[in-house]
Amino acid sequence: MTTSPLDRAADSFAVELARHRTGRGLSKKQLATLMGFDPSYVSHVEGRRHRPTEDFARRAEAVLEASGAIWQRFRDYDELRHTRGDRAPHREPPAPGQWLPPGTGLIVEREQATLSYRDETYRCVIRRELYNAGSEPITRYLVRVAVDRYPGDPGRSNRHHREHPLTFAELQLHAHRLDGHEREAMHWRTKHDRDAFKEIWLLFENTGRRFPLYPGDRATIEYAYHVGPDKWGPWFQRAVRVPTRHLAVRLDLPAALDPQVWGAETSLSAEEGPLRTPVARREEDDRIIFDWAVDQPPLNGRYRMQWRFRAQPEGEPTETGWLRPSDRMRGLGILQHGADLLRQPTRPFDLPREDRAARDVVDRLTATLFRLDELHPFSKGVGIAAPQLGIGRAAAVIRPPDLSGEPVVLLNPRVVDAAPDTDEQYEGCLSFFDQRGLVPRPLRIDVEHTHIDGSRVITSYEYGMARLVAHEIDHLEGRLYVDRMAPGVPLVPVEEYRHTGQPWRY
Repeated sequence: MTTSPLDRAADSFAVELARHRTGRGLSKKQLATLMGFDPSYVSHVEGRRHRPTEDFARRAEAVLEASGAIWQRFRDYDELRHTRGDRAPHREPPAPGQWLPPGTGLIVEREQATLSYRDETYRCVIRRELYNAGSEPITRYLVRVAVDRYPGDPGRSNRHHREHPLTFAELQLHAHRLDGHEREAMHWRTKHDRDAFKEIWLLFENTGRRFPLYPGDRATIEYAYHVGPDKWGPWFQRAVRVPTRHLAVRLDLPAALDPQVWGAETSLSAEEGPLRTPVARREEDDRIIFDWAVDQPPLNGRYRMQWRFRAQPEGEPTETGWLRPSDRMRGLGILQHGADLLRQPTRPFDLPREDRAARDVVDRLTATLFRLDELHPFSKGVGIAAPQLGIGRAAAVIRPPDLSGEPVVLLNPRVVDAAPDTDEQYEGCLSFFDQRGLVPRPLRIDVEHTHIDGSRVITSYEYGMARLVAHEIDHLEGRLYVDRMAPGVPLVPVEEYRHTGQPWRY
């Protein structure tokens, strides 16, 4: 059964309300009493039996001090309701600046987040211009510091941070309230102290005096901390937890390391996708500066910048030496060249009789592809065959170069025809990840393969997809791409390869 956008918006409001209510430790009856409603009313709203009203949303926002989150969910719902014209008169859009009701607390009018890498240390500086839109003075401000050494591999990150926890001593955290050229130190107090996560209250006070942010007043605060590369993975994320009007992010990286930067964004109402606007790049002496900004980001939106340094070895430092790219693949369970199974032809599926087994293998391949995309920018597309996961069956999954395209599933594939025209392009391989090789391939191939219901079809692939599909079929037949290279053509170490992040050219 499908639901309308209006129903989904009402559901989002109910979920946000319940989240903040339970976070405050209130029962539905207690919240209704504080809001001045009948004890059953909150239960009806959370149970989707009553739709939210503006008065209810205002009171819930004020009582739960949700930093505008509940009110924003109501605004989303209300906009859809009036767009549909559900028994309500036309409403004029709110005047600029009136995007929160009175008493909803703090607004970040501007945030500038800067991450720089110098002397093998990351330094993060966050500056926020705050406005107290509430009715009470603000005496503290909650900030979060989170590290993730291996994004996309939470198990490995958790193990790493248990053995090497982030400490306040290494953070060297300090905070100030800025007033023109004056800097007033802010004391801070720990709220949560975890291996890879800290929550800290920045206090509007120091040993000399208190300086609360009163209703209607503005203040600029700045805090900074340091993290070593042994604990900071190649990512920098900003999460919008307080209503924010402008968010700007800057990466300041050494030009000598030849940094490559890209980004992604997500929210409660949208799946992860690329940043809607490009990241600006400029050179400044021996540094490369990457800037990106957004106006009116949605509450609970997340914006992540990622990078890699192309001029340093494609690996990671360890206690015993440098972790090679092939070690990263091996850590995901991908067999590396030299494994016997990679040289053995696979066994086809008897479909539809073995449909469950085929689905299980495809699910494992697809899950590994998702993890791979978080570790490396596969701009040319990427594929994985069952033997690479230690499974001797004839299945492969390929993610096309177009990120919006659906993964291609191949069961029992075989090439039945190929164009006479060929070209040579560099290929990599998840099982041969320390090198790249120049491989000739046909510009078009016709592939016969089996659907899960046992029917067989022939699909034609061209150019980049032809290359990807041919590469994976080779795996299923016990070949590696090096078998296709011309005699005497050398492999290129990944450290010297300069086309990562670029599509094949046709």
